[in-house]
Amino acid sequence: MNGPMNRESQLREGNIRIPSGCAISGMFSRNGRRMSGETIVKAMTVMHDRSNGLGGGFAGYGIYPEYKDAYAFHVFYDNREAKEACEAFLEEHFDIVNLSKIPIRKNPRITDEPLIWRYFVIPLPTKLADFQLGEREFVARCVIRINTHIDGAYVFSSGKNMGVFKAVGYPEDVGDFYRLEEYSGYCWTAHGRYPTNTPGWWGGAHPFAMLDYSVVHNGEISSYDANRRFIEMFGYSCTLQTDTEVMTYVIDFLHRREGLTMEEVAHVIAAPFWSTIATKPEAERKKATYLRDVYASLLFTGPFSILVGFEGGMMALNDRLKLRSMVVGEKGDMFYVASEESALRLMEPNPDRIWAPRGGEPVIVTLNGKGGEGHAVAD
Repeated sequence: MNGPMNRESQLREGNIRIPSGCAISGMFSRNGRRMSGETIVKAMTVMHDRSNGLGGGFAGYGIYPEYKDAYAFHVFYDNREAKEACEAFLEEHFDIVNLSKIPIRKNPRITDEPLIWRYFVIPLPTKLADFQLGEREFVARCVIRINTHIDGAYVFSSGKNMGVFKAVGYPEDVGDFYRLEEYSGYCWTAHGRYPTNTPGWWGGAHPFAMLDYSVVHNGEISSYDANRRFIEMFGYSCTLQTDTEVMTYVIDFLHRREGLTMEEVAHVIAAPFWSTIATKPEAERKKATYLRDVYASLLFTGPFSILVGFEGGMMALNDRLKLRSMVVGEKGDMFYVASEESALRLMEPNPDRIWAPRGGEPVIVTLNGKGGEGHAVAD
């Protein structure tokens, strides 16, 4: 039919612009300077159209210095019965140093919130001895136990001196809801969600976290089933049917349990092509071949850009073909990353340098004095 389209046909799929969904951003002070969460919230406002209001969230590191030796559990509850059951489990396995509701500010665009509580906990020495587990492994197993066996309870953050804050809503509203301007941290990551395969709900928003590892992700992992089947052989339980949950467990497994460096983790999940490996010097070729062979089932296929937060550091990584946008920049001791340059320049209007990392090449930054993984790979 000739002539202008009517309103109904304009709204049909294919006739409207859907951006390459989701927005991510991050900021990191190598000197450990603590910054208000207000800046990262503002950075997300210029990428509003990358989200659709079905999920937003933030992770902050260094935000709980007064409880830096305790694990900070952030928990969603569907009802009071779930809360009572979870608290009974925590009292049996941990010394609860402090507990409280997470402070919120009512926002008309954030609705149907669950009960949101925070616990600072330390594993009981008797339990560590009974189970003969290291402290972090014990905590990880307790988190998985709560999330799989206590109906209506979901631990969505469990690291030391860090915390995840997420909800159904646009990220700027989520930041306002959790009053993030009242928190200060040396590292912040953020996410605005545009879900394609899973519904928008509070637990499904990003970041996903396990212990101090957190992941925000733009893209879609087509290798989800292969990755999930492999990781569940090692005690993880992927209950949320979302690829970012699997990513988080894979990174925890490779870095904490297998002892790989973050750069090696990146070369597993975004492994170089075999043709690229063949051109490397012998030592690099042997190492890359080993990682590809041993962890073949943990290669992430499909388009993605991710930010991984961890204690003392952050990693930015694209898929091997760079099918999702991501730019990074530096200013003095500060490191910035975002899906769009406009968001990066809102955090820092005059960066010393700005570039787009190559596909599959990690950009890793760490606190000064926290090891030698910090480096930047430029085009």
